[in-house]
Amino acid sequence: MSVYVIGDPHLSLGTDKPMDIFRGWTDYTERLRKNWESIVSENDTVVIPGDISWAMSLEEARTDLAFIDALPGRKIIGKGNHDYWWCTMKKMNAFLEENKFSTLNFLFNNAYEADDIAICGTRGWFFDDKAENAEKVILREAGRLRTSIEAARLTGKEPVAFLHYPVMYESGVCRELLDVLTEYEIKRCFFGHIHGERTGRYEKYTHEGITFSLISADFLTFCPKKIIL
Repeated sequence: MSVYVIGDPHLSLGTDKPMDIFRGWTDYTERLRKNWESIVSENDTVVIPGDISWAMSLEEARTDLAFIDALPGRKIIGKGNHDYWWCTMKKMNAFLEENKFSTLNFLFNNAYEADDIAICGTRGWFFDDKAENAEKVILREAGRLRTSIEAARLTGKEPVAFLHYPVMYESGVCRELLDVLTEYEIKRCFFGHIHGERTGRYEKYTHEGITFSLISADFLTFCPKKIIL
């Protein structure tokens, strides 16, 4: 069994918001399907940390989730900043059951075992958000990351973190999230959110003992990246 990761598929099969208007995104849904099917087997796990669908509700997301469910392997799905369809775990799990989406799992205050690692993580947030409630949001995300890592540690396997937002930006660091990662001695962290010309600055780097890797779908040319265990 292998573990793969790819973020930000930005699917819009049930809504009218295609990504093809952006450079490099031509025919991206079909490219993603073909690449996925060529390397991922039914026994593999694929982590998708956020920006799954442009849908505004679970019902609108049905077609996009059905597309992912039909692809090979088990999928662990995290929340991104554009996942407005995301709601409570109870409602989302009920939705999966109602639609017989048997290969999808949500990453939210929990962890999943996959081969020799434990998958954990959260959405994350901007380090320099000036909104009135920004500090509250960042602290909440740090708490969710902590809860997820602690669940991962209970498995006895190496916790590997998957975030939507990067922890480090060109102009600063989200210290609250980085402190949680360093406290638990996380060695590997994968993130998405970054697209286009900026991706080269985020490709892969090590900071405070943690190796950070960008895994946005367009950066990976819509091909899931295998995690070396």
